[in-house]
Amino acid sequence: MGMFILRRIGVMLLTALCLTFIVFWLTNLQPNLEKLAKNQGNFRMSDEQVEKWLDDRGYRQGIFKRYGEWLGVVPSQLNIADDDGRALGRCVRPGMDVADVPNFCGVLQGEWGFSTVFKDEISAIIAKRLGLTGKLMAWVMLLMVSGALVMGILAGMREGSRLDRTLSTASIVSTATPEYVSGVIFIVIFTSSAVGLKWFKGTATSAMDNANFENFFLPVLTIALYGMGYIARMTRASMTEVMTAQYIRTARLKGVSFANIVLKHALRNALIAPFTVIMLQIPWLLNGVVIVETLFNYKGFGWVLVQAAGNNDIELLLAVSVVSVFVVLMTQLISDIGYVFLNPRIRLS
Repeated sequence: MGMFILRRIGVMLLTALCLTFIVFWLTNLQPNLEKLAKNQGNFRMSDEQVEKWLDDRGYRQGIFKRYGEWLGVVPSQLNIADDDGRALGRCVRPGMDVADVPNFCGVLQGEWGFSTVFKDEISAIIAKRLGLTGKLMAWVMLLMVSGALVMGILAGMREGSRLDRTLSTASIVSTATPEYVSGVIFIVIFTSSAVGLKWFKGTATSAMDNANFENFFLPVLTIALYGMGYIARMTRASMTEVMTAQYIRTARLKGVSFANIVLKHALRNALIAPFTVIMLQIPWLLNGVVIVETLFNYKGFGWVLVQAAGNNDIELLLAVSVVSVFVVLMTQLISDIGYVFLNPRIRLS
């Protein structure tokens, strides 16, 4: 088991290195750098002025050297470039003296950079916005997983019944409806004056400081519904297969009650496949929150991603991408370990 985890961690680190380099290369393409120079300098800058601006700040170094600086394994270049003799470079912060500039200031040192849009340290921005999204995702997972498991287990217990057909239809409808469609429908029906059902009077923006049922339930429901149907269908298929197994028939012949058969014999084996699907919903939620947070103006992690991409904030966009990659890879690792514990055949082999 220990070697299994070490191999998975090794593959995870190598994957993270490759993915972050690809993201770094894409965000530092020439059009993005030119746009950054004109946003931070002057939109009327000539090509020569743009080149000087980029060269003074180290953007004209080799891509591998700059990636090493960003990681924190290569010393950062320090240029005394402006008219007042102040230093320019990745490690320089506003108001910092030249003597205080560190040689290494990359991700490994906890230095994520400085946001050109929010005018603040990126680490502080990510911590605050990721906390808001974490609160949203926690309630989404609670609603989505509990609702999906109940639907799937009830449908799988009585395959072919009216309850099974009803729940399966509801699962298909929820999965086939994207978040941006269901979110708009919920806003129109439950919050606007077009229909008149003003059940939810609060806004998701106010939920950032004081979340309650009125201002927080709609974004949670919008994200949860889309993933709920998929998990419910996987649970129903797994439960149906387990209920037809030979050991379930034997338990029935022995006179074991139907409730004990489901809870003690069928449920654990039926949850092996849905567990993997549930863990894979966490990376998907990062995509879902981008749409829902923008739609409901909930200023969390997804909202920051949209702002960083729309305003060409390269350092912030890189930080958001790295956090997303880390979440996806950690989810995969937890999923693999959990699957081994749930399935004794894999653990014993």
